[in-house]
Amino acid sequence: MARFLHRGSKKAGESPGTPTYVGRARDADVAISLFEYDSEGVRRETLDSLEAAFPGFASGKTLWLNVDGVHDVGKIERIGERFELHPLLVEDVVHTGQRPKVEDYDTHLFVVLRMLRWDEEADEIDDEQVSIVLGPSWILSFQEREGDVFGPIRDRLLSNRGRVRKLGADYLAYTLIDAVVDHYFSILEILGERIEDLGEAMTENPRRAHLETIRHLKRELLFMRKSVWPLREVLNSVQRDESQLVQPSTQPYLRDVYDHTIQIIDTVETFRDMVSGLMDVYLSSISNRMNEVMKVLTIIATIFIPLSFIAGVYGMNFDFMPETHWKYGYFGALGLMLAVGLGMLVYFRRKKWL
Repeated sequence: MARFLHRGSKKAGESPGTPTYVGRARDADVAISLFEYDSEGVRRETLDSLEAAFPGFASGKTLWLNVDGVHDVGKIERIGERFELHPLLVEDVVHTGQRPKVEDYDTHLFVVLRMLRWDEEADEIDDEQVSIVLGPSWILSFQEREGDVFGPIRDRLLSNRGRVRKLGADYLAYTLIDAVVDHYFSILEILGERIEDLGEAMTENPRRAHLETIRHLKRELLFMRKSVWPLREVLNSVQRDESQLVQPSTQPYLRDVYDHTIQIIDTVETFRDMVSGLMDVYLSSISNRMNEVMKVLTIIATIFIPLSFIAGVYGMNFDFMPETHWKYGYFGALGLMLAVGLGMLVYFRRKKWL
């Protein structure tokens, strides 16, 4: 439940544009990496200070500055001052509870995404805010912590594979967004396997533990839906507004990401319907099992009703009962009970009640 709630009370009363970190407590140092490249070459550095990154800004090449850790508000503010970012943008970067959105500040474009990964240890989706700022010839990306899905992009930059070093900063922004969106498919594969395995297990032997698994899957799918659904409007807005920072040649690639987003949303909705169906299957299975138990108990009770009647009749202590002093009366009564019981079983079988 904590993933759905973001503590923002510490910002209450502050003026707009005041950066205040809102998110999980962090004690790690802020890590800054730099890629400066063109079609001829690339320079990659891990920076110890912000000042080391700024000289490359005026080189005329495309600059990608990635910041892992936004809890150090002072460093984020200095980056914002150097790249002349809007104060509201800086505020949103350090407030990690943002929903996916896009803001056009004329000189730069601001995009917020939710980067999702599957946490095997916690057996749930782990999310992180990724903020991307697109400038004329530079990209800034801010993440909450180290570790991301941008490894293949870094490899393509270093090996000069694909178009990323031949095109501008807007294409790099597209590749970052595309990497985040494509990783959603891996989450869907895991959830799809869990749903399929659960369905098979419930068909064979539904148990109460399956009910908690269904609830867990519903929570994860709801969380993913909240992370992905707004992204459709983000990508649609980037295409519709036709920002000067996004070249026409990049628009087809953004439309492709938009199509992937629609596909992911459709899959999430399908999975939610499937999980709801599993809940119905569980309840139906439990009801059917209860009906089978009740049917068996009812048949047993029905068979013993006439047997109880016979036992009651011959259990009465009257002196003038004909069979009371009969030598074989006991065995005759047992035989009568057995005949009645077997007769009723044969009758139930012919009626297909058994």
